[in-house]
Amino acid sequence: MKLLTLAAACAAVTTLSVTTLSAAPAFAAEPVVAKLQTAVTQPVKFIAGGAMFKCEGDTCIANAATSETFSSGACKTVASNVGPLASFTGLKAMDDARLGACNSVAVARTAGSQLAKK
Repeated sequence: MKLLTLAAACAAVTTLSVTTLSAAPAFAAEPVVAKLQTAVTQPVKFIAGGAMFKCEGDTCIANAATSETFSSGACKTVASNVGPLASFTGLKAMDDARLGACNSVAVARTAGSQLAKK
């Protein structure tokens, strides 16, 4: 009986491990897209959240996203590089509160650069 219970437990762990490993690449395959409030004047590339973002016009895209690419930290890095964002999406859209926190970085950077010019 103990051997049967142990075999069932091992089978359950193996099933969970395979399911977890196969689910991880599904997120990584989805691009992360940042829509900008103001378009960039020339193409821009930078790394945020472990992925290369390529920006043209009013859109930045990270096609090879990692599990860290759709995060508040990555969003803040994008905003600090290209300015305030209208949206930040991966498998879902970032909520307004987190998007506002991202944009506060861009607003602070813009205000600081305006002060430096004076």
